[in-house]
Amino acid sequence: MATILIIDDEKGIRSLLREVLENEGHQVIEASNGRKGMELYLKAPTDLVIMDILMPVKDGMEATWQLTHEFPDAKIIAMTAGRGDTNFLDVVKLFGAHRTLEKPFKMEDMLQAVREELQKK
Repeated sequence: MATILIIDDEKGIRSLLREVLENEGHQVIEASNGRKGMELYLKAPTDLVIMDILMPVKDGMEATWQLTHEFPDAKIIAMTAGRGDTNFLDVVKLFGAHRTLEKPFKMEDMLQAVREELQKK
């Protein structure tokens, strides 16, 4: 199947997504912040990136901007638990994220987004 990079500062979210995506047959790579995620992607680009927006070191906004400018074909699903400010989700789309999800999300919504993004050429 596909190789997916999960970038999120919450270990529990990364672990849950890893388990679900590996059960779907995907290979999963994890990073705890945007800087580490970018380093991993630069070494070996993945088929899809699932990125949290609010993280320490390098947040998802900055990482999305950098990723889409260096790799215009990068596929990114951005997510955030930043309540009360849906502007984060709007802005990250302007920076190049293809889809956004607000935490907490239904796992089926995430899987559907993953399937649809991976089907795109």
